[in-house]
Amino acid sequence: MRDSPQQVGTALVRQEGEAASLRVHLQPKSSSEGIVGEADGILKLRVTAPPVNGRANEACLRLLAKALDLPVSRLHITAGHHSRLKTIRIKIASAQTIRVKLREILERLP
Repeated sequence: MRDSPQQVGTALVRQEGEAASLRVHLQPKSSSEGIVGEADGILKLRVTAPPVNGRANEACLRLLAKALDLPVSRLHITAGHHSRLKTIRIKIASAQTIRVKLREILERLP
């Protein structure tokens, strides 16, 4: 069950010093790419890249960077390199700013 739009960003993004972090569930080798929703404070993503040689992880970071309008160099996977559940750290980022951007993206989803 999805939270209301006001609650979505709060559960998704945490401030950690000068960085923000969020958890994502990645579905590799999908027929399409994009942010597809949120459940229990975890952002759901799909990428077309297969989970081979880090290609799905790279696609995940590129997708998030593009959606958040940030350089991919500011995003880093801190946990879950070999798992669908990952923790992404965004350097020099305000959790509040990331929350607002994610809330806008999630509100536009069908």
